Amino acid sequence: MADPNQTLRVLSGVQPTGNLHLGNYLGAIRNFVALQATHQCLYCVVDLHAITVWQDPQDLVQQTREVAAAFIAAGVDPKAHIIFNQSQVPEHTELAWVLNCVARIGWLNRMTQFKEKAGKHRENASVGLYIYPNLMAADILLYKATHVPVGEDQKQHLELARDIAQKFNNDFDAAEGGPGFFPLPEPLIQGPATRVMSLRDGSNKMSKSDPSDMSRITLSDSADDIARKIRKAKTDPDALPESKDGLDGRPEAQNLLGIYAALADQSLEATVAQFAGAQFSALKTALTDLAVEKLSPITAEMQKLMTAPDHVDAILADGAQRARAIAAPIMADVRNKVGFLSAPRK
Repeated sequence: MADPNQTLRVLSGVQPTGNLHLGNYLGAIRNFVALQATHQCLYCVVDLHAITVWQDPQDLVQQTREVAAAFIAAGVDPKAHIIFNQSQVPEHTELAWVLNCVARIGWLNRMTQFKEKAGKHRENASVGLYIYPNLMAADILLYKATHVPVGEDQKQHLELARDIAQKFNNDFDAAEGGPGFFPLPEPLIQGPATRVMSLRDGSNKMSKSDPSDMSRITLSDSADDIARKIRKAKTDPDALPESKDGLDGRPEAQNLLGIYAALADQSLEATVAQFAGAQFSALKTALTDLAVEKLSPITAEMQKLMTAPDHVDAILADGAQRARAIAAPIMADVRNKVGFLSAPRK
């Protein structure tokens, strides 16, 4: 049962693992900007999640600033909303431990992303990578977030967060008929290109970890870089389809048209109609112009912010302080519900 008085609050985060790319922008960061008009927003640089695999400490510091700069350059207002890095709010890890004791091993065993990331060397994966979804649940529930912008690949983790919230409510919040201590967060999946695929293989997701730099457009790419990568993007030999149904079995056509649709803020159907019967060369020319137009101002602003690290650090510190102001009383209530003895409040 939803609480009608619950603040509409969005929580989402991006890992600071370098090479922010077009998929990060279209699948997450751009949507962060739009949500500011309708929700209270907390946008987190999830550095605790990043270290589930080894990170060079100096690189992690720089990449944390880069993600924060991308949020700001894309249009997130750090005064009206909250930008912070996860590790500056210790309640994230405290709640994660409580939720580790609420979640069930069988639930985690069903998480497909761990299986994909750990691969054949599962026994050598970090424990953190295995329980990563419980920390993600803590990130969300710590602020009683009502909505979480997620890509398709994160929906399973959000469903787990809902299961954990429901079990916590059942175990520790016995009020009959009430909304429950933790709201059950809802996914927000927006836009026609929420899952951006590799420019070298339309069947694989665009990824920071792909060894080929030509597989992705990054937010640090120049206009020439963007043009070169789109020009060399994989295609098939046929003309572009006349209808959306014609995209079946044509992953590269679907990907490039989907990217154009997202950047142009129009439906995939309208984009297919716009390029119906055209050759890929026409789509690539138009996509290059559009991508440069949309991304170049963000790249320039990011570069400007990265020359002022103290300014970015101050924004993150202020955001962390404001985030803790929300998180601390919620965590205090969790301690009380679980039965932890705490010093009396002065």
